[in-house]
Amino acid sequence: MQDSTARQTAEEIVEEFSFFDDWADRYQHLIDQGRRLAPMDAALQTEENQLKGCQSVVYFSSDTDKEGRVHFSAASDAAIVQGLIALLLRVYSVRTPQEILALSPDFLEKIGLDKHLSPTRKNGLASMVEAIRRTAEQTLKAG
Repeated sequence: MQDSTARQTAEEIVEEFSFFDDWADRYQHLIDQGRRLAPMDAALQTEENQLKGCQSVVYFSSDTDKEGRVHFSAASDAAIVQGLIALLLRVYSVRTPQEILALSPDFLEKIGLDKHLSPTRKNGLASMVEAIRRTAEQTLKAG
């Protein structure tokens, strides 16, 4: 079980990014986050798990543990997207559906990503957030 809440983790990420003055350093930090992400099981990298709406290839999968927490795994062929995935998983994975749905992804705006990503990357990021929220809603309904 994680020690911090999703909100605390999101605030930690905002604080991490605030240490960098320029966007080259922020992008490098984002890429480093992606490199440290545990690899997604190759068996889950199927067309069925490919997220639509992303310019690069993104695989996205989830399962729920006995305590009702949702575990996400994801992977991308693009370094920056892999970094975005790493941030999202840090915040939303291994959380209850209620905790996932209660936390707005506004931490991404606080970092400044909304102003520094290309429109296609923003669409892909929105697709990933949507998939996370949809999974949490479906998990709640399946109860």
